[in-house]
Amino acid sequence: MTIEFAPFFSWPILAALGALALVLAVTALLRGVRGATLRTLALAALLMALANPTLNQEDREQLSTIVPIVVDRSQSQETAGREQQTDQALAELRDRFSRYPRIETRIVEAGDDVDSDTPSTKLFTALRSAMSDVPPARVGGAVFLTDGQIHDLPGINQDLGFNAPVHGLITGQPNEFDRRIEVLRAPRFGIVGEEQELTLRVFDDGRQGGGPAEVIVRMNGQQIATLQATPGVTTPFSFNVQRGGNNVMEFSVAELPGEVTTANNRAVHVIDGIRQNLRVLLVSGEPHAGERAWRNLLKSDASVDLVHFTILRPPEKQDGTPINELSLIAFPTRELFVEKIKDFDLIIFDRYKHRGVLPILYYDYISQYVQNGGALLIAAGPEHAGEDSIAATPLEQVLPAAPTGEVHNAGFFPHLSEVGTKHPVTRGLEGSNQTPPAWGRWFRTIDVDPPQGQTVMEGDGDRPLLVLNRQGEGRVAMLLSDQGWLWARGFEGGGPHVALYRRIAHWLMKEPELEEEALTARSVGRTLAATRQTIGDDPGPATIRYPSGRSETVQMTPAGPGEYRYESRMDETGLFEVRNGDFQTLVHVGAVDSPEFKAMISTEATLQPYADKTRGLVTRVASGDSITIPDILPVRGEVRVSDPNRMVIRMTDETVLRGINTLPLFAGFAGLSVLLFAMAAMWWREGR
Repeated sequence: MTIEFAPFFSWPILAALGALALVLAVTALLRGVRGATLRTLALAALLMALANPTLNQEDREQLSTIVPIVVDRSQSQETAGREQQTDQALAELRDRFSRYPRIETRIVEAGDDVDSDTPSTKLFTALRSAMSDVPPARVGGAVFLTDGQIHDLPGINQDLGFNAPVHGLITGQPNEFDRRIEVLRAPRFGIVGEEQELTLRVFDDGRQGGGPAEVIVRMNGQQIATLQATPGVTTPFSFNVQRGGNNVMEFSVAELPGEVTTANNRAVHVIDGIRQNLRVLLVSGEPHAGERAWRNLLKSDASVDLVHFTILRPPEKQDGTPINELSLIAFPTRELFVEKIKDFDLIIFDRYKHRGVLPILYYDYISQYVQNGGALLIAAGPEHAGEDSIAATPLEQVLPAAPTGEVHNAGFFPHLSEVGTKHPVTRGLEGSNQTPPAWGRWFRTIDVDPPQGQTVMEGDGDRPLLVLNRQGEGRVAMLLSDQGWLWARGFEGGGPHVALYRRIAHWLMKEPELEEEALTARSVGRTLAATRQTIGDDPGPATIRYPSGRSETVQMTPAGPGEYRYESRMDETGLFEVRNGDFQTLVHVGAVDSPEFKAMISTEATLQPYADKTRGLVTRVASGDSITIPDILPVRGEVRVSDPNRMVIRMTDETVLRGINTLPLFAGFAGLSVLLFAMAAMWWREGR
């Protein structure tokens, strides 16, 4: 209760009246005036009435104590039955706290940050955000329901924003262990064919004294090595980059019986293969109009080392001129086709015919070169249909089509075959999406028997024009016309000769993006995008295996001829496996060094320092197959000691003002009664 004044006059006026009343009272008392005491009391009552005192009484309600329960819903909680333990423990906590009417719980669920590429468990951040509207004095404690893997721990001396105990209820089982593998250092780029080195390490968390672990290394789906790695010790590994473009390296370590999860038993690293100075051998059988188109294309590519020979003086033109008087360069056949043939990435025969320049045995060397992984392109002209055709040499064993001996001369628009609309070499060529195609005509094709491989372009009467085929480990392409130079010269508007020639060359040199049957996957942030290239029918659904171990079947939708895609934002991060038929690929969504996967075993060590400082409790909730929650101990005032078996909750003394009851002391009948009594007493005294 409090007494307040609401005077009818200002305080200076009341002070002056009070001083005057005091002088009169003192004078009357000193002179012994009859009734002086009663007059003094009457003046005091009058002054008190003018001051208008009121008695105020506050109506307050006791506030509840807020206890936040921070529930860990990160990916590490989805393993080893922890999710079920969390749900059961949360239900038990709700029931326990419901027995205390003055305690109000606030459930804070914290999962992975869906907008972050680096998933982590940020429980303290979630706690601060959820309790930003609560006064610190009302917080009675904080309960963390987690596996202990927390990645936003504040400094031990940092202010938590409240003065109350921190309790940790740990899911998982004691004595857990887990094996994982990490790529510590690895190059992002590598020269194709050159040796590269990376380092990796196997970790056995929660387990000591284990023996060597077997690590299987795969590149682009093919096993290339098996390593013996000692857990905790850095293991170097040397390898050669197999191809240009993305090379996906997968490292899988043998799992341990009973480990927490196998999701982190694999690691992936993508290295971009760079072809250094691609070596191309271009042999033109004679000068012709289309020769310059091939030369200009290959010379314009800074990454290509071109070796170009044109046969100007075949053996049948020998006229006895001494060699030292000729200005021509002798064709180094033995050096090119015997000693250094393996150094070339691509050999092109441009309108070449067998004239005795190359010994017949050398054609067999070229065939072996293709069988062992080389690339051969035949740009055929009329000579390919004649008696001196190279198809009549040992080279015929790798050629996909044999000439019939006829040359078809007529104007036609080159067009894509049904397979060609789907094949990456010809798919989407500019101008191919209409009939006739929006490019110039050619005027000659070389007739061949029904070819092997894929005919991706056709000429007049649907005759084969561009044939692609695999032979052994290598590849062969046949362009059955010498009229491509018309496009280069802009005849009738020209055509996409640069794109076509470049794609043919890159397909021959096994560029991954031009594979006709392939499954690729990439990630952009938290989005996974899978692409299936095929020249066949619909490849059907794909199966995605998540880092947590669950699998999902998804439908790939057509994105164009021969191309099917699936794209979705993932709610998990880590290593994903995508399968479609016999094809599979791996992709890492999110940051590779995400802390969410570096350690997966449950631990009490992370929260113990905070519990010790605030006099809280850290304990495990799992006891075999049952869940055990410690009792609750409400206390008033400062928490000075911790309880090893109970969660101490500091009860708040905070209240909220609901209203104020006001009682005027000298107002109304009460004040009037006092004044009348004083006046009556004075009259009575005067009347005696």
